[in-house]
Amino acid sequence: MAESTVRIGLLLPEVLGTYGDSGNAQVLCKRLQWRGHEAEVVPVALDSEVPSTLDIYLLGGGEDSAQVLAARRLLASPGLTRAASAGAPVFGVCAGLQILGTRFRGFDGADHPGVGLLDVVTAPSPRRAVSELAAIGDLVDTPLTGFENHQGTSTLGPGSVALGRVVRGTGNGDGTEGAVTGHVVGTYLHGPALARNPALADLLLSWVLGRDLPSLAMPEVELLRSERLAALPRRIR
Repeated sequence: MAESTVRIGLLLPEVLGTYGDSGNAQVLCKRLQWRGHEAEVVPVALDSEVPSTLDIYLLGGGEDSAQVLAARRLLASPGLTRAASAGAPVFGVCAGLQILGTRFRGFDGADHPGVGLLDVVTAPSPRRAVSELAAIGDLVDTPLTGFENHQGTSTLGPGSVALGRVVRGTGNGDGTEGAVTGHVVGTYLHGPALARNPALADLLLSWVLGRDLPSLAMPEVELLRSERLAALPRRIR
């Protein structure tokens, strides 16, 4: 990527803005600016076309009806799919994860198509998962933590791999958490996820810039991390 302003797409925040997930965009913006890069958050409203020229795309959580509305809009406006096909990173949380999959079933009992960037099918679970969530995976070398509040069971097909293995909480419902296909990442981690997991934030930014980023000394972030990790089994921290 050429040196220029990094444009961070925040998709449909008026319907995919549950649990402060729009904070993920602010986290990415600030972590770039602290390293001397120009960056801006570009909200993409529900009644706007999704541009295919942004550098990274973020989707947050939303209620059932809002999720269906968002999926229909993203299917009707192909900018996200075009950008992802060209290699732009995409990060979806909760409803965002389910929308990025191939299909999800609403509480109306109907199956709704997703945008198909992840090989994931989601169906309602008998029980709602509301707890701290932690997972260990291969994308970053530290545990991932967040807060989950969902009632979906997500099943991965062969086209995606799990973001991590659950060590606390529910995640996808089968011992795994999230999904990854190429530069498309989905997760059930709220928090916002990228505030609580700076290594994951920097991984996404390294995909945007095409290189690793220098480390940041952020004592307040490390304090937040240590507080959350203290709740995990000692062997996992």
